[in-house]
Amino acid sequence: MIRYLLVAIVLVTSITIYSGYILFDKVHSEPLSLDKQYVQIETGQTFNRLCAKWQAEQALSSCWPYKIYSKFYPNRFTLKAGVYDLSSQTVMSAIIRINRGIKADFTFTIIEGESYSAIIEKLQGSDFLIFDIPNMDVNSHFQFGNAHPEGWLFPETYHYEGGTNASALISRAHSKMKRLLDDVWTKRAPEIPLKNKYEALILASIIEKESGKAAERATISSVFHNRLNKGMRLQTDPTVIYGLGERYQGDIKRVHLKEHTPYNTYRIDGLPPTPIAMPSKDALLAAVKPKVTDYFYFVSKGNGEHHFSKSLQEHNRAVRKYILNK
Repeated sequence: MIRYLLVAIVLVTSITIYSGYILFDKVHSEPLSLDKQYVQIETGQTFNRLCAKWQAEQALSSCWPYKIYSKFYPNRFTLKAGVYDLSSQTVMSAIIRINRGIKADFTFTIIEGESYSAIIEKLQGSDFLIFDIPNMDVNSHFQFGNAHPEGWLFPETYHYEGGTNASALISRAHSKMKRLLDDVWTKRAPEIPLKNKYEALILASIIEKESGKAAERATISSVFHNRLNKGMRLQTDPTVIYGLGERYQGDIKRVHLKEHTPYNTYRIDGLPPTPIAMPSKDALLAAVKPKVTDYFYFVSKGNGEHHFSKSLQEHNRAVRKYILNK
């Protein structure tokens, strides 16, 4: 009798161990076959509801193995709200990822020389980003320091989690630009013709739009500083283009150069009233620490580089060589 009892115990134990192994292998090896890469978990969502949804989508074969497994390890099946990248995951690894709150990483990049309107347009189309900016007074919310947000966002790649407000990214980019501008202004060269750091931001945005080669920024800056010191107009095309706004169709016409707008530096003296784009750190440094030169003119060579001239006669020859002859 005892022998039969021991055999029964051994048999039951073996079956239990084998069943446990089968269950463990099942829940840790079954791939999660979702049609989409990202999954959003809402606050309060339970594993049973999520698993039922996955089963209905045929992302897994059955919820029963996971429900049984969850009875032994309930803490592993609590879910944290957020957006998760569940591509190339097994069902269990996906559950663990959600349980630990390992959320998907999204990025938003502000490009050097990009305009505020272009950034806002990109924000509207960004994945899992809540576009809340139209509902607020931009200037009072971000404290741009003037009535215009142009130039106040630092060009960089910003990481965010799904469900982040677009205004939070704008705030981060704005804070970084303010800190950088404060730091760069303390490094300015003596006797530059800029009254304050906002003028440095304006000039940096122009340098950013004019420079195809980073190595030329300080030289381009010297041209603008030399012209400001001499009381000459800046006569820079990017400001004209910015002043035209949506009317610009890819080509500056003679009538545009004659038009009197606050941004037409062929018609106004000194700097335009605001920046015209988002300047990089290099452009900011170039604005406050120009190279010492005798240049007053430059023209594009067509390859990203510029020809710099000391006199109008030399400049006109360069224009004929690089622009008119083409």
